Amino acid sequence: MQGSNGKDDRSLGELFSELAQETSTLVRQEVDLAKTEMSEKASRVGKDVGFLAAGGAVAYAGLLAILAAVIVVLDTFLPLWLAALLVGLVMVGVGYFLVKKGLDALKQENIAPQQTIETLKEDGQWIKDQTR
Repeated sequence: MQGSNGKDDRSLGELFSELAQETSTLVRQEVDLAKTEMSEKASRVGKDVGFLAAGGAVAYAGLLAILAAVIVVLDTFLPLWLAALLVGLVMVGVGYFLVKKGLDALKQENIAPQQTIETLKEDGQWIKDQTR
């Protein structure tokens, strides 16, 4: 409120009360923003972990095929072992690709809530400006 002389007619107590209320609202908004941002990041990380799990499962299937090929080779020297060995090598290659893709994606993911950090810096400056 401005008086006729251009001065603010609110008391110091009213101004501090208003500042506290605005700061409280600001903190609630920042917490909501942080929750939203972390939820989005967790979703992306979950997908990357899915690639890791799928890659591990496929690599395990490849290992089993290679082991089956070794067993067949040791048991008989028929061409059946060659087919099992080729399937095993292909499966290991696919598993390696999936695991590498998942690891690379996880390395690129920054899990810090960057938007929240930036707005907290801005809020800190706003609070400083309000208390001058």
